[in-house]
Amino acid sequence: MNDQSAPIGTDTPVRTKPWKESNAIGEEERLAVERVMQSGNLSMFQGSFKPNPPLSFLGGPEVQTLEALAKDYIGSSHAISVNSATSGLYAAVGALGLGFGDEVIVSPYTMSACATAPLVYGAIPVFADVERETGCLDPESIRRNLTPRTKAILVVHQFGIPADMEAIMSIAHEHDLKVIEDCAQAWGASFKNKHVGTFGDIGIFSFNVHKTIQCGEGGLCVTNDPDIALRLQMIRNHGEAIVGDTQHHDLTNIIGFNYRMTEISAAIATEQLKKLDRLNAIRLELVKTVSEGITHHECLSVPSPEADRSATYYVYPLRYHAEKFNNMPRAEFVKKLKEQGIIFYEGYVKPIYMLPMFQSRTAYKNGYPWTAPENSESDPNYAKGACPVAEDLFENEFLMNLHLCPPQTKEDAMDVVKGIEVVCR
Repeated sequence: MNDQSAPIGTDTPVRTKPWKESNAIGEEERLAVERVMQSGNLSMFQGSFKPNPPLSFLGGPEVQTLEALAKDYIGSSHAISVNSATSGLYAAVGALGLGFGDEVIVSPYTMSACATAPLVYGAIPVFADVERETGCLDPESIRRNLTPRTKAILVVHQFGIPADMEAIMSIAHEHDLKVIEDCAQAWGASFKNKHVGTFGDIGIFSFNVHKTIQCGEGGLCVTNDPDIALRLQMIRNHGEAIVGDTQHHDLTNIIGFNYRMTEISAAIATEQLKKLDRLNAIRLELVKTVSEGITHHECLSVPSPEADRSATYYVYPLRYHAEKFNNMPRAEFVKKLKEQGIIFYEGYVKPIYMLPMFQSRTAYKNGYPWTAPENSESDPNYAKGACPVAEDLFENEFLMNLHLCPPQTKEDAMDVVKGIEVVCR
């Protein structure tokens, strides 16, 4: 058997060659690492309020170069690198002064750190449902879950598809709520020609090894508020030790951590960021090829966000409708695709509120923060059925493909089209 795509209509699978993993690391990154190694400075952070290199509260030259490039690309006034997007989420909740007695609206259909971030500071996560077409928070469900204790909304631009930021920001302004945008999967995505991450108070991006661009582990926070930027920097770097020197008077949540990025990570991330537009262009071309090739299959809904949402598709999301395909179970459909060499995954993630921590309402000793006196009036719904759309996507509809990205080519994308054609026929 040769290592090529097979024609439709034979007993040979459509695809027999393996799929390649996304990896844009190249010569530029190698040279950047060598430059840092030759400098002998793997990290140049200092846990005291010293603003200028060689040792600095703000990090070394590679960290500061990355932050300058990122804020210009995204269009924000400030960029603060961190060692992961999870650290960025935690720092964002802290920087906005959220804590005991507060509720934060979060998505149930995303990475668990988005829901645990409020818990770190004693706030209570409240889950709103998602849009069926995008997987992003549904503004109407946000409204239904507001209480007098709601202080913030943590929005996720899921799968690289922007959330409806116009509607969400309208709710935030109406109720005086803070907004955190999780853009981990949405590098380069925009809503009405404005980069995601710049609508709310803080945007968080990821350089994790699985993301569109990566440096192994790493993250970035952006904001237009200089006071929030300083608070993020203090939480990143032992804020309790230097807050007096900054003459910053709000001590709430300023106990600092070590969320600092290394010089090597920053140097790699800088080279990756320079490639972002090209990498996204390849993704979009592959997604377009598949979507146009399978749109006639009634059992599948291709991603089609509204025209004001420019998605970048960190993953390729489909919805499967068994009732339009002789009630074939989703698992069987996926199995038949795999037999053709086409890999789709079912469900994405179980709604977060179904995790044991939320079912038992125990994050810390004695059931805190749910049992804290300040949170006695909070009674969020973590029961099955709380977010029916997210549950239906997980249990019945959602499919995702991870291979519509570089180094795959249009020929590879056509294999996906052909494999689906064989199964559907």
